[in-house]
Order: sequence, then structure tokens, then C-alpha cells
Amino acid sequence: MELSEAFEWRYATKKFDPTKKVDESFVKKIVDAAWLAPTSSGLQPFELFVITNQELKEKFVSASFGQNMPAECSHLLVFAAWDNYTIERIRSVFDYTAKERNQPADRYDAYIERLKAIFFNRPAQANFEHAARQAYIAMGFAMAQAATLKVDSVPMEGFSPDEVDGILQLKDKGLKSVLLLPLGYRDESGDWLLPQKKVRRPINEFLTEIA
Repeated sequence: MELSEAFEWRYATKKFDPTKKVDESFVKKIVDAAWLAPTSSGLQPFELFVITNQELKEKFVSASFGQNMPAECSHLLVFAAWDNYTIERIRSVFDYTAKERNQPADRYDAYIERLKAIFFNRPAQANFEHAARQAYIAMGFAMAQAATLKVDSVPMEGFSPDEVDGILQLKDKGLKSVLLLPLGYRDESGDWLLPQKKVRRPINEFLTEIA
């Protein structure tokens, strides 16, 4: 399926068929898409949780203000960003990069100093928000991959971060929840949004071309 066709096919699934499970080979492709997504300075400042435990998924219903998608879906993906940038986190990424590329251990020292000058001179909240934006990029890649596989998904911001952080004990890991992404297959008879026409703003209002 062409990517543009996949985007026409997908929609924000509001009701999943809980009897239909996504094959693990498809889930791996979706996770790999998020893993391979570009991030600022290649830091990948977030982690991804993939939840299939039904009892745990059901806890996300109250955390998302009564929305049932987390409980009905096959796999629930949770994107959680670093709560701040630290020298340990930054250096760990570049030490690993140098090792994987067979480069000298000090190959990225100068670049790390430049990142320190940026990140360590602003509040932790600003750094978390920067990290969270990287998670959004990865979520977009995951959703695109899911659509090409005809796996339904719905990006969810409507949840209590504090509750989700508590469910997954994210604070202990230095993480904060950013996005939920349920995966599964649409309930064609029960989803009110499915028969609705896909609507976007007129292209002439959305697009400005500058030659």
C-alpha cells in the first residue's frame, strides 16, 4: 500500500475489537519505526512501553478519563520522555555511538560540550518539553508504519500524566508520560467515527508556497 493510500485509510480509531490481536511481527515493525525515527542530536530522549497485560491496560481507562481504547486495544504503546537532560544520559548515548562506529572514545566530546551549553542553562521543564517533542516524531513514524500494515491506531493526549506515571512508576525511572498509542483492529459496527468523511482544512488555507 502506498503511504498516501495508507493515510487515507487510517483514522483515529475510537473503538477496537478486543477479540482481534495484532501479530507480533507487525508490532515489531511498528516499534522499529519508532526506534528508527530521527531525534534531535540523535539522543532518543524517551522510552517506549508496549503493554499487552489486560489488567494493566484496564488501569489506563480511568487514567484517560473513561476512554475505553486502552482496554479494548491489542497492544498499548506508551511514550515516556526523559524528565531532564543530564550529562550521564548524554554521554551514554555518545559513548555507545562511538563504540558502535568504531570511533575514538573522545570523538564527540566537543559536541557534548555544546549540548551542555544548551541544555544545562535552561529549566528542567523546558528540557522535558524538548524531549517530549522527539517522542511525537517517533509516534508519527509508528502510526505511519501501522497504517501501511492496516493496523489501526489512535494517538491519545487525553489522559492524566500523573496517573499514567504512577501506573508505570515512571518517576523512579526519570521519565514522564507523553503519549498513548493503542494498536489493534477497528470495531466496524461499533465505532461512530468510522463512517464519517475524513475532513481536513482546505489545502489553500493550509498550504503556502513560496517560489
